[in-house]
Amino acid sequence: MWWTSPMAAIDINHVPGESRFELMEDGAVIGQARYREVDGRRVFTHTEVSPDHQGQGLATRLIVTALSATRDDGLRIVARCPMVAAYVAKHHDYDDVLDAS
Repeated sequence: MWWTSPMAAIDINHVPGESRFELMEDGAVIGQARYREVDGRRVFTHTEVSPDHQGQGLATRLIVTALSATRDDGLRIVARCPMVAAYVAKHHDYDDVLDAS
């Protein structure tokens, strides 16, 4: 028998004033991708998801959203964060805006 459990609303917000993308569940921050902007580049420095929410693909959703927003903002991507670096090494969707420096 198949059934579904109600899922909490998951949102991802860009908070430029705090240089991060926030992963939100029902209004609470459960993860973040931090960055700094330098010379037309968005340097991703740290990504985390709370332990209670790991293993659900949420970090990937957060990273994809952050990378897509970076492209849309006309910035280059620098992957200093190990999670972001691992993602771009396996997925080449952002090679056109990836900056190795």
